[in-house]
Amino acid sequence: MDLSKLDIAAIVPCYNEEGAIAKVVADLLAAVPTMRVFVYDNCSTDRTAEVAAAAGAIVRREERKGKGNVVRRAFADIDADVYVMIDGDDTYDTADLPAMIELLLKGPYDHVLGCRQDDAEDSKYRPGHAAGNRMFNRFVSWIFGERVTDMLSGYRVFSRRFVKSFPATSREFEIETELTVHNMSLRVPNAEHPCGFRDRAEGTESKLNTFSDGFKILHLIISLVRHERPVFFYGIWSALCVLVGLLVGIPVIAEFSRTHLVPKLPSALLATGLVLIGVVLWMLGQILEGIRRNRHEEARLVYLQYPAPR
Repeated sequence: MDLSKLDIAAIVPCYNEEGAIAKVVADLLAAVPTMRVFVYDNCSTDRTAEVAAAAGAIVRREERKGKGNVVRRAFADIDADVYVMIDGDDTYDTADLPAMIELLLKGPYDHVLGCRQDDAEDSKYRPGHAAGNRMFNRFVSWIFGERVTDMLSGYRVFSRRFVKSFPATSREFEIETELTVHNMSLRVPNAEHPCGFRDRAEGTESKLNTFSDGFKILHLIISLVRHERPVFFYGIWSALCVLVGLLVGIPVIAEFSRTHLVPKLPSALLATGLVLIGVVLWMLGQILEGIRRNRHEEARLVYLQYPAPR
């Protein structure tokens, strides 16, 4: 497939990647020579911007710290037929990129996820990251009913209509999770493609914090469940309130049926309150479900304003 006829833009968020960014830019241009490579310098304190520019990249700056802020800015500023997102730490194999773009076009798909292929005996993941990634994959797949293999991958290819319909509200490393859930919520055509994965370049260090970033991702997933699956989210709390209310109230009802007295008035009030709260939570879930459907219809209309990738 002749990719030279397409306007392809690569977005590379960077923070202090002086030691790796030149190779990333060179490898991207070698994989797809006609592609524009945008390196977004995100408050780096080293020579990342100078090195990227010398390697042939278009360098832009985002002063708000965080990968999510970079992606939001880049998606808004750049117009292209096909978008590539890849980290600037040289851990992804750019040799897979032409095949990923061709897969997007042949589908046609709107989102192709680069799934990292890791050797269990010689893992390139940091300790705890592989287990955390598997846990998040299974949880999100179960909640949203669509299988995903590597939701935290930073290597993806998008169509223009996916990018321009994506709200991008995340600020930091949670952006991959938001991209995945957006894909599932709109039910856009998508595919996965295996990609090479290697250690970071020597002399560079990861910006991820296993626990703090993990909790941020978990918090975002819970928040997205609340927004995207309100009946499920509030239904769980509603069922718990009603169940506890019944457990507290059944002895009171049994005593009243025997004696026609309510000796445990606090228990009766607690049971009544919990059941009422459960009913209110269920009604809230139904109302928010209607709002969610309206949001999805509006997002879908924006999505449909752009043609399928060709």
